[in-house]
Amino acid sequence: MAEVYVAAGSNIEPERHLRRALVELAATYGPLRVSPAYRNKAVGFAGDDFVNLAVAFTTERSPEEVRASLQEIERHCGRPADAPRWAPRSMDLDILLFGDRVSQAPGLVFPRPDLVKRAYMLKPMADIAPDLVHPTLGRTMRALWEEFVAGSGGTPHEMVPVRLDPLPPDAAPAVDG
Repeated sequence: MAEVYVAAGSNIEPERHLRRALVELAATYGPLRVSPAYRNKAVGFAGDDFVNLAVAFTTERSPEEVRASLQEIERHCGRPADAPRWAPRSMDLDILLFGDRVSQAPGLVFPRPDLVKRAYMLKPMADIAPDLVHPTLGRTMRALWEEFVAGSGGTPHEMVPVRLDPLPPDAAPAVDG
């Protein structure tokens, strides 16, 4: 079993698409832990603000199987399989951490290198798993976030908390936030 951490973000009807993705993740993986959601500016292109959060779940599936299921959920949320990298998107699901594994395989790079460079990834991770130790850096998510805020991190972005309506109890009984 591996504890998997996923970044979820959308800038096309983000509240609706994030809710749908969470329902599908819960249906696929069971109980989820979900960070608070944050609104922030698009990075890498001019576009509407994104809403981002982090999700954790436990699975026996392989990284390849998890990646395939995340891509399927992205498609269910309206993201074309051939969507450009730096463009608006209805759903973006990225594996941040896969247990304590380290991988440089094509399409399966984790820990995700920009986790510690992007506030919209690091802050939700610090919220959901503050005491989790980064597998290669050897520091907790809380410490990494504090370093980021102090100016030793990557590109800062204004992040505004966003309240997502709760999911129906039967959709995801263990979802927090």
